[in-house]
Amino acid sequence: MINNLLTLLTYENIYLIANWGVIPFWLLLIFLPNNQITNFFAQSIIPFLLLGVGYAYLSYKIYLENNILDGFELYNGLDGLYSMFSNESLLLVFWLHFLSLSLFMGAWIVRDGRKYMVSKIVTIPSLILTYFTGPVGLVIYWFLRIFFAKKISFND
Repeated sequence: MINNLLTLLTYENIYLIANWGVIPFWLLLIFLPNNQITNFFAQSIIPFLLLGVGYAYLSYKIYLENNILDGFELYNGLDGLYSMFSNESLLLVFWLHFLSLSLFMGAWIVRDGRKYMVSKIVTIPSLILTYFTGPVGLVIYWFLRIFFAKKISFND
């Protein structure tokens, strides 16, 4: 049974599971930001634990393939990055990394919006932008939040 499950965990399937798997968390953050269900699921360790398990599994699979550093050219310029991302296992590890960080930023926006009583109308576009662009949505939210918090703070 475990072997059958492992054969289903192809890179393509992990990619699809991760992409579709984060959407319920994002929908909770966008449409039910102050609900207890959102607090339990999207504001907890649950989504990051799931993505982290995928990340760890991929890392282990890369290790088993004896290419743990094969193609890892992160600091060799754009050509090295391009070359690294041609390795689909490394590309997928970094994609899970991006999904995790973006979701973490989205959860922070919701918590921070609640703290400073930022209107849901303001947070929704910021959350959508964060989902698609990561830090850009976060920066836009931060600039908009200045008007609600009536202060500029770089370490909230």
